[in-house]
Amino acid sequence: MLRFSILGSLSILTSVGPADVPGQLQRTLLQTLLSSEGQVVSVGRLAEEMWQDTGPENQSNALQAHVSRLRRRLRELEPERSSSRVTIHPSGYRLSLADGELDATEFVRTVRLVESASPYDPARAARLLADALARWRGPVFGGCSGGPLCQLAAARYDEYRMRAMELRFDAELRLGRHAAIRAELTEAHSNHALRERFCEQLMIALYCSGRQADALAIFRRMRRHLDDELGIQPSPALRQVESAILSHNPVLAVGGRLLSHLHAA
Repeated sequence: MLRFSILGSLSILTSVGPADVPGQLQRTLLQTLLSSEGQVVSVGRLAEEMWQDTGPENQSNALQAHVSRLRRRLRELEPERSSSRVTIHPSGYRLSLADGELDATEFVRTVRLVESASPYDPARAARLLADALARWRGPVFGGCSGGPLCQLAAARYDEYRMRAMELRFDAELRLGRHAAIRAELTEAHSNHALRERFCEQLMIALYCSGRQADALAIFRRMRRHLDDELGIQPSPALRQVESAILSHNPVLAVGGRLLSHLHAA
């Protein structure tokens, strides 16, 4: 069994330790097949990922040669496997993946599990999401996201990462751990200044830490930033958090519950 990681630079873990796939084109080919999560990728799309507009004259033959090299390399890494991991189909190529073999798939599965959990257990949610977020070692594919398919995959996984952070912060706030996550929330809000959910969460964490004035100052800066950058006003959910702080609404004592209610409405 191999374990593939793309939440960071591409890496492979075998039963005896880490391994690699030599050559940039080979890595791009593997990245593209991995990001498709077991779905067939057409010859044209694979060629576009690997060469963009500068490919060889006979891209189909060149791609076949690279696929053969990749199949041979993967077979070297798991000699006990009875069939090739990369299979040929009329419409393209497919990389077989079992449960637990791709970190990105496991990460997305955890986020969806927490989102759909009933009844909701904030302690379990916080633990699961902290473990899932720890899988990230850097930008998807190490920042080398290649062509359109890999770029779309990287954007999708990044969005799931943001969602996981939001859900974890909600759970931590509901558990009363506002002080423990305040620094992380400040960093998240700074790095993603137009993402209102982080602003809402930071405002609640500050308010619950006895810093009402700072929480309201964050709201005013966010309002100016949204107006300057996008020409829009804060969302109803963000305005309701401001209103709850101004009125010292007791529901802020369980801030994560307030946020879940606002975003479920």
